[in-house]
Amino acid sequence: MSVIGIDFGNESCFIAAAKAGGIETLANDYSLRATPSCVAFAGKKRIIGVAAKNQQVTNMKNTITGFKRLLGRKFNDPQVQKELTSIPYKVEQQPDGGIGIKANYLDEERTFTPEQIVAMLFTKLKESASQALQAQVHDCVITCPVSFTNSERKALLDAAQIAGLNVLRLLNETSATALSYGFYKTDLPAEEEKPRNVIFVDAGNATLQVGACAFVKGKLKMLASSWDSVGGRDFDNTLADYFARDFQEKYKINAKGNARAWLRLLTEVEKIKKQMSANSTKLPLNIECFMEDKDVSSSIQRSIMEELCQPLLERVNLTLRKCLVESKLAPEDIHSIEIVGGSSRIPSIKTLIEQVFGKAPSTTLNQDEAVSRGAALMCAIMSPAVRVRDFGVTDLQNYPVKVKWDGETADHTGEIEVYPVFHASPFSRLLKINRREPFNIEVSYNTPAIPFPLSVIGKYHIKDVKPNEKGEPQEVRVKVRINQHGIVLISSASLVDKKEDEPMDTVPEQEGQENSTNEPMDVSQEDCNEDGELHSPTASSPGGQGWAQKVKGWFSSGEKKKKSKVVELGMDVDTDGNSATQVQSYLNDELKMIQSDLSEKERVDAKNTLEEFVYEMRDKLQEDGPLSRYITENDRSSICSQLNDLENWLYEDGEDCDRETYVNKLTSLHQQTDPIKQRSQEYEQIPQAFEELGHAIQLARKSVDEFKNKSPKYDHLSEVEFINISEAADKAQKWMDETRGKFAHTMKTQDPPCNFNDIRHEWQTLQSCVQSVINRPKPKPATPQPAKTEPQPEQKAPPQPQQPQQEHQNGDESHGEAKAQQGHQPNPKVRNIPIEREMDVE
Repeated sequence: MSVIGIDFGNESCFIAAAKAGGIETLANDYSLRATPSCVAFAGKKRIIGVAAKNQQVTNMKNTITGFKRLLGRKFNDPQVQKELTSIPYKVEQQPDGGIGIKANYLDEERTFTPEQIVAMLFTKLKESASQALQAQVHDCVITCPVSFTNSERKALLDAAQIAGLNVLRLLNETSATALSYGFYKTDLPAEEEKPRNVIFVDAGNATLQVGACAFVKGKLKMLASSWDSVGGRDFDNTLADYFARDFQEKYKINAKGNARAWLRLLTEVEKIKKQMSANSTKLPLNIECFMEDKDVSSSIQRSIMEELCQPLLERVNLTLRKCLVESKLAPEDIHSIEIVGGSSRIPSIKTLIEQVFGKAPSTTLNQDEAVSRGAALMCAIMSPAVRVRDFGVTDLQNYPVKVKWDGETADHTGEIEVYPVFHASPFSRLLKINRREPFNIEVSYNTPAIPFPLSVIGKYHIKDVKPNEKGEPQEVRVKVRINQHGIVLISSASLVDKKEDEPMDTVPEQEGQENSTNEPMDVSQEDCNEDGELHSPTASSPGGQGWAQKVKGWFSSGEKKKKSKVVELGMDVDTDGNSATQVQSYLNDELKMIQSDLSEKERVDAKNTLEEFVYEMRDKLQEDGPLSRYITENDRSSICSQLNDLENWLYEDGEDCDRETYVNKLTSLHQQTDPIKQRSQEYEQIPQAFEELGHAIQLARKSVDEFKNKSPKYDHLSEVEFINISEAADKAQKWMDETRGKFAHTMKTQDPPCNFNDIRHEWQTLQSCVQSVINRPKPKPATPQPAKTEPQPEQKAPPQPQQPQQEHQNGDESHGEAKAQQGHQPNPKVRNIPIEREMDVE
């Protein structure tokens, strides 16, 4: 199981994977790292990625691009209406107010939601990652702009679910960039030291994002962020407008009125924009056959571009300064400014960054791949399938969030801001409200400055609330959570049912006893950890002073002991986004389309295989073709006629047949042409096989002659064995002479009298007969064994004269001589056998 990070961009996507050697950016099936965010429909198939981008000019109405800006929005959204002015495909309003993208698929007009289109792109990315990693891909982290609201984040999660991806976390793009920067830094300050503050500027195709981040060892915390929907495509449109006006004056043509011409102009403008980033001289622009069979040409230089794009640069300047103000950092507190994104290469943007922050921007990170690499790191940290050192990431909620509730009376209705702007994420907060009956809660953004027409996040109806036994209101705990995806929701609601037991024997009341009133409480907040558990009160925490005294007062007072029981409450939820039933329906449709794509691919492959075979076989059967001499003229003319008819059929009636039809026609052709190809191979291989057999016969006879000449290497072999070799060689020679004679008189349009395998069989038979004999190793010479001595009866030694006592004291030498004189006498029956000396053993 592999984990990946996906940088979902407006123009292109990048995939990175965590491997044993680190983070690697994966290439797609075109060996490119960038996969265009483009989905096209062509007849019965879907085309996604690079192939879809390549055919966009010829299939504009069925090629979907720029759908990231439509995700999770309604048709009447002002941003959607602005996007529709530059979209060549059809978009219509759905009955629920959503967006429907129309395209011709499977020979009928189909309507898809932006979530379905994004899911198609994710399916392609998942397939590319699986092929690159040679493993199944399931867990992932996907990045999104920091400006994405609840509705957009939910739609992105739905799209990933439709594609079969398990999203561990939706990560803000600036946070992913910061993680990619800080994870490998070994010189970050310790936690007790002053953090390192770094500004990250992400200038992409459609959005500019600026984030301030504080680093300490093993952790990062996002401080503030700012953004604006200005990017590289806005610079492209400005330049395209300039050239369109120039062409209008020079050639009297309106490029804006022709969608295909406008798309070609945008493509050329993007190229010249990249050239101007590295060149300040005047650069030409030439497009052949642009409109009305006219070739157009013009020129521009960087100074003119900066003048034309001055309003865009002013928006960039304001976004940079806004982040500096909201982060509350002075320029001297900033360690460095890191830039990523394709549009960060524009020199005027780099100049603005240096002017605002007082430091030249740094390009430490890969400007295109940093976001995807950060996402892959986050996925590796979160996934149990990969072991990697931990690195804490504290993201932020870009918009303030408030909660509004209704009450039993007007006095009890109110609202509170639960999360201020730039609050840490993920986070949970617990609200306590006293109620006797069910009530409603509304969660919304507490600012008009959100990029969304509706500020309401969701409405929740808390059910099953009831008074206690005395008819008094009870405490309801509502948990408002920012989850790991940055989505704000009410995750749970519970009722604290308090009951009283019999009074306890106590000492007189103390100052710290609890005040139990039956009046409704005002709403209160308590912070929770990431899992939603309440933090333990401390003496320094709000409401925690005198905690020990208060506990002591409970057990020393004369009050009745209270028992609390927490009961989970049901909720009716009304939020934006797709229901579980809709997501499942989209998932089923996606699986059907995947299967349809596979069937269509098999059908097209079968058709292409048939077409390729027709062309190949027709070339080989021509009069001068390699197969023409192995077939009669009548048969050759008949097959060539069939091939010509089949070619015409492929481009007429056979253009859109099923796979089985192509397979059957190809099988029929193989039945006619395979014998010809087989005959050709036999006539080409048989002469060489005869030569090998003749060479084997010569070697066999040579070995027989060597044996007759008493060669020492064969002296261990018998004469009978070489007689068998000689007979086998004569038999093979006779068979070869007869068969070769028949083969020489056979016409090549007829099957040969023997085939290659027959000759190889004769060769193998002879070889096995010869090699089994001549390759037999000589036996090893026998090793001579020493003769065994017969045991002799013990003979008594003759008495020796007694030596003087002095001789026994002469040491080892004299003692050895005495022993030698007393040794056994040699046996006269045994000759040339040494007698072993016996050792005295004490």
